Amino acid sequence: MADDPVRAQYEACPYPARDPAEERTRLVTGSPSDLWELNHHVFGGRRDLTRPLRALVAGGGTGDATIMLAQQITDAGTPGEVVHLEPSDASRAVAEECAAVRGLTNVRFLAGTIEVVAEIAPGPWDYIDCCRVLHHLADPLAGLAELVSVLAPDGGIGLMVYGALGRTGVYPLQALLRRLAPETQPLPARIATARRVLAALPASNWFRRNPLLGDHLAGGDAGLVDLLLHARDHAYTVSELAAWVSGAGLRITTFIEPLAYDAARLIVDPLLAKGLDGLDMEARATLAEQFAGSHKQHTVYLVRAGNSVAPPDPADPDIVPVIRGIAAVDLAAALPKSGPLRGSVAGIAVALPLPPLARAIVERCDGRRSVSAIHADIRASLRPELEFAAFTRQFGELWVALGGVNRMVLHYR
Repeated sequence: MADDPVRAQYEACPYPARDPAEERTRLVTGSPSDLWELNHHVFGGRRDLTRPLRALVAGGGTGDATIMLAQQITDAGTPGEVVHLEPSDASRAVAEECAAVRGLTNVRFLAGTIEVVAEIAPGPWDYIDCCRVLHHLADPLAGLAELVSVLAPDGGIGLMVYGALGRTGVYPLQALLRRLAPETQPLPARIATARRVLAALPASNWFRRNPLLGDHLAGGDAGLVDLLLHARDHAYTVSELAAWVSGAGLRITTFIEPLAYDAARLIVDPLLAKGLDGLDMEARATLAEQFAGSHKQHTVYLVRAGNSVAPPDPADPDIVPVIRGIAAVDLAAALPKSGPLRGSVAGIAVALPLPPLARAIVERCDGRRSVSAIHADIRASLRPELEFAAFTRQFGELWVALGGVNRMVLHYR
């Protein structure tokens, strides 16, 4: 590891920059590796969370995924541990301090790279998180194969890699900086040169014209180095990613956010959209990426190609909806009283139809009540005439909207 330029970079600039003291006031959450989200997409919502969960965060950096998952399984009363594997001592030290501030006792920290994961973290692992890592390896496919070698037969992987189209402008600018700020210079001098170049870029430059790129602005020096002075990185289109994971014996169960990868829902012109509904997930995702041009990263959940796990069925009376990323009552209050839910997905304005009972349903999604129990409560308190079939249709419409933007996931008790 001592001669690895990527490790050296993260020793100098741990990424993302984190202040462990902030763990006292907030929890960084996201995708992948949210406990309820991974249960939905890896285990079909059927994972018994009273069973021990063994999770590996491969290339855990400063600890966002590790801390989030360890805290969530602690809160859920799930036994097991989260192992944080990271070659950079400086990055790992930040993650260790974050865990200490939170008092987490279910995290174990290991020094090492993905290339030797079978030796130092042999598993088998029920779940593996690998974000912002494989695209920095000299051989990403070999790295993914190493992770598959320690994955439990029914386990899954939450993966994030860079998206080629959304990073338009990054790689020509990286090439320019390799000439103007070569790796032979001290890092502070390279950062200073990079900032001078950024200030001098003309309006015609593709990096300057790409509004999606902001790590160099919001992420401090660590964000700039990671984006523009990285020792090694590669970006993928959807089709390249799909071929890559297939070559490792895996299949994609979903893209996150699902709606952002569904061309049949993003392309609303009826003539253009004709025939899109019959396409498979990969084809719709490829067209969505080409249409939007805004996917600067791809987040997917993966299982083994032979794993036939199916997504939870929103029409099942026993399914339990979970609102993620926001308190259910807050989301209910934020929903429009009538009309569609309007917003932006993949940079495209969307209007998602909501049923009349959207607010009433969402505020009752406490992660414990099933769809049938929610129906019973609404019928008892609001709509005594509401038959279950009619309620199911409304819940299905709500699921299409909130599941599409990754605010709702499902599980079985």
